[in-house]
Amino acid sequence: MVWLWSNHESQLMKDGPDIARIAALVGDPARANMLTALVGGLALTAGELAREAAVTPATASSHLSKLEDGGLVTQQKQGRHRYFRLSGPDVADVLERLMGLAERAGHARTRPGPKEPAMRRARVCYDHLAGDLGVQAFDSLARRGFIAVDEETVTLTAAGARFFAAEGLDVSTLQTGRRPLCKPCLDWSNRRSHLAGALGAAMLDRLIEQRWARREAGSRVVSFSAAGEAEFARLFPGA
Repeated sequence: MVWLWSNHESQLMKDGPDIARIAALVGDPARANMLTALVGGLALTAGELAREAAVTPATASSHLSKLEDGGLVTQQKQGRHRYFRLSGPDVADVLERLMGLAERAGHARTRPGPKEPAMRRARVCYDHLAGDLGVQAFDSLARRGFIAVDEETVTLTAAGARFFAAEGLDVSTLQTGRRPLCKPCLDWSNRRSHLAGALGAAMLDRLIEQRWARREAGSRVVSFSAAGEAEFARLFPGA
């Protein structure tokens, strides 16, 4: 009877998607550094990712091949170069949540980089705004009834559609895409949600188009000008 129960339990563990393979791919330190570098949404070359992971080009190529086979990254050839990016926003979402778990569990990097405070203030998470300001925008929209938040679901309200339309965003076009219009993304540095989805991406694009903010070269950091900070506070006032 014991053998039958153990065999049945083992069989149950084999049902469903194989999370062990994904965990093994992400769990290698070099691959984790590569994936983290790609969370910013940019496409990077194998050489750039090798430097991020502090490994040789040959080792980086082996890691990238495993990540591609595992469905976590895709590559695009342009001339003599190959560019790699995350295979989708769902990968970025999982990585952001893992970073939040690592932060909560106390597994911080032993030597935080000089950009750490700026990363916590405002950064790109795949293609939307994260960090303190990303959370501030999400909370402001929810508090004023522009988005309705129900556990893991975020819905743009009619008032919210009017608000974004007044700021130059074509919400009706965003709604026709395959991607969810609004989606909560758990912020690793705040452990609260910021806004992802097509609307979150369009919102960040608008901030950059208006030159209120810009992405720092070679980094996920988003820097705001003084005028940009003022406009952001106008659009998304704190409590």
